[in-house]
Amino acid sequence: MERGSSLEDIEIHLFLEAVYQRYGYDFRHYAADSIKRRVKQLLSRSGRKSVLEMISSVLYDESFFPLLIQAFSITVTDMFRDPEVYLTIRKEVAPFLKTYPFIKVWHAGCATGEEVYSLAIILQEEGLYQRATIYATDINDTALKKAKEGIYPIEQIRQWSLYYQQAGGIRSFSNYYYAQYDSAIMDTSLKKNIIFANHNLATDSVFGQMQLILCRNVLIYFDKELQSRVLSLLRDSLIHGGFLCLGSKESLGFSPVAADFTPLSSRVRIYRKTHTAAATSL
Repeated sequence: MERGSSLEDIEIHLFLEAVYQRYGYDFRHYAADSIKRRVKQLLSRSGRKSVLEMISSVLYDESFFPLLIQAFSITVTDMFRDPEVYLTIRKEVAPFLKTYPFIKVWHAGCATGEEVYSLAIILQEEGLYQRATIYATDINDTALKKAKEGIYPIEQIRQWSLYYQQAGGIRSFSNYYYAQYDSAIMDTSLKKNIIFANHNLATDSVFGQMQLILCRNVLIYFDKELQSRVLSLLRDSLIHGGFLCLGSKESLGFSPVAADFTPLSSRVRIYRKTHTAAATSL
């Protein structure tokens, strides 16, 4: 916090510090513009009159915390979002995964789970799902609950079917869900090897040794310092030769970890870890 900051910035700084000290969730290095928008949204939704009143709620009212997490989480997602990404995983990453008897995949920042099921479908069609474990993590327990249920609005199915075909789908998308009233419920066969868990990229540590990590459209909400920290975490969670998949507006270019990766496809932001760096203290 710099001297001469506006009162609004000071209040938001104190608010984020209160959240960190009270609950251990660190939003202090989220992008400033994004944080301001989310603080204003939370102020409106919660019925509090000021940021200072929200600080009091953080400290003394535990029922306020779920509202905060909901406001600060990014749950914008889609089934087969950016189909070319999944087509590339199918064609260029899956052959590598087939060389392993057991496969571990981490989907960091999975939101409500649509992209997790998309990957499960790709792995199933490539004959890999039976030996795979997908760890799907997020900081938002409400979103994780919805992801675990795998129930989505039926009106989205037409668009998702198109994305599935563009991602190289070899069956009918209807094989992977059943319709009930106005909902599409994902087939239970897709769920059996998925583990949903709470994990905070800003504060938690290395998450196993993975062959593939997807962390898409999460880094764009962080400042450069937190982006670097998270990218180091993702690198250290990958095996040598493993793959990292970022969002369409994200890149390794600015980060020191870039030297540890070779682009598989810069266009779809998939990178392969080609150098094993000494583990960093996180």
